Amino acid sequence: HSERYTVAKISASGAVVPPANTDELWFMGWGDLGVYGEPSRETPNLDRMAAEGTLFPNFYSANPLCSPSRAALLTGRLPIRNGFYTTNAHARNAYTPQEIVGGIPDSEQLLPELLKEAGYVTKIVGKWHLGHRPQFHPLKHGFDEWFGSPNCHFGPYDNKARPNIPVYRDWEMVGRYYEEFPINLKTGEANLTQIYLQEALDFIKRQARRRPFFLYWAVDATHAPVYASKPFLGTSRRGRYGDAVREMDDSIGKMLQLLQDLRVADSTFVFFTSDNGAALISAPEQGGSNSPFLCGKQTTFEGGMREPALAWWPGHITPGQVSHQLGSIMDLFTTSLALAGLTPPSDRAIDGLNLLPALLQGRVMDRPVFYYRGDTLMAATLGQHKAHFWTWTNSWENFRQGMDFCPGQNVSGVTTHTLEDHTKLPLIFHLGRDPGERFPLSFASTEYQEALSRITQVVHQHQEALVPGQPQLNVCNWAVMNWAPPGCEKLGKCLTPPESIPKKCLWSH
Repeated sequence: HSERYTVAKISASGAVVPPANTDELWFMGWGDLGVYGEPSRETPNLDRMAAEGTLFPNFYSANPLCSPSRAALLTGRLPIRNGFYTTNAHARNAYTPQEIVGGIPDSEQLLPELLKEAGYVTKIVGKWHLGHRPQFHPLKHGFDEWFGSPNCHFGPYDNKARPNIPVYRDWEMVGRYYEEFPINLKTGEANLTQIYLQEALDFIKRQARRRPFFLYWAVDATHAPVYASKPFLGTSRRGRYGDAVREMDDSIGKMLQLLQDLRVADSTFVFFTSDNGAALISAPEQGGSNSPFLCGKQTTFEGGMREPALAWWPGHITPGQVSHQLGSIMDLFTTSLALAGLTPPSDRAIDGLNLLPALLQGRVMDRPVFYYRGDTLMAATLGQHKAHFWTWTNSWENFRQGMDFCPGQNVSGVTTHTLEDHTKLPLIFHLGRDPGERFPLSFASTEYQEALSRITQVVHQHQEALVPGQPQLNVCNWAVMNWAPPGCEKLGKCLTPPESIPKKCLWSH
């Protein structure tokens, strides 16, 4: 599970009078876009989206890896609240491989469920990752349509020890990765991004003039094993990862062009971001860039959680803006509800802010960003100061086996291979002067004391009021894997599960 990488998604929601159809998009590392300084300049469509909209340089995922971030996006709540964490060991990154028993709890209210109240039609294209068992199916949690997969495209498997991952259309599987949906690991060729693009274009064409819509475009070509379709393979200066980025950028350009051709661009809010930083463990051929930040996916340093983020809404968002609002992926929940004229549920803690004041009036609202790894609050940012209460990359054992989350970036006493407790005397960095987290403030300085006092107060308030959700990522069972998904009978694709033996999942980092 150290081989999971970055993602791209788009979500769209539309509404009648003031609000828009919102699109949200996801991606990879902060340094992967031309507009964020990537030297090959191979993302012309995303760069244009930034020029025509707003760029957020200080935007964060809710977790340094996939499933918990996606759960946070769709609930507006930290993973520690919505259950997407483990208590099997402290500060462990857990996600939803196909042996996981848990998934998104019924008690959580997801964005598509709430948008339906305002008459939205909703679709997810690509990776769901919030549980693959029947009770966790996206159509049971507010989506009207789905084309994609419950898990990442790992494989191929032999269908004996482990089944290949299914691809669904709505309620039923229509095939499996490496079977009906081939991915050539040797050449990197796969048509999945083109299929996902077509699904999005068809949905937009069907809905554009009829009903407000919400499209969540969650493609994963930039996640190892990285793939691209034939016309894009070998076209990037950056290798195969760059080919996948170029194809995604091209797809986004086609979606934005369609919105303009259908004359619904001014009533469509589009947002693009990522669920975690680029996975440096597979770089450079199969991973992206978090430059200039420290480390990558799996860590709570800036490279693991600071993301590219672009908002586009022609006629509403002034072109070419840069917002220094501290943003979070959870804000997309609250902002999408605001666009639809809805208020967030009042019976639970919501961590997402409404970004419309930042986008439409240029306001900057004071708010903290919390960096959780599993059950542990590792760090917090307030203003330009970030305090680390715990530091850890991964264990010496994993590191010596070649698993490096911070290649070429060892910072003594910071990128530690043991879980180090700094709660009595946190490490504090000024992210404006030192975005790479290389120069901790002197403990004796006035700046340190003032920053510590402000951050400590906010963290104390957060922890006092925190009610953790029931952890969903503790139990694994080989019998719950994708042996016989709904629809397998029609295709002759049902496999026999092994004996059911629930056990504690092992999360090594």
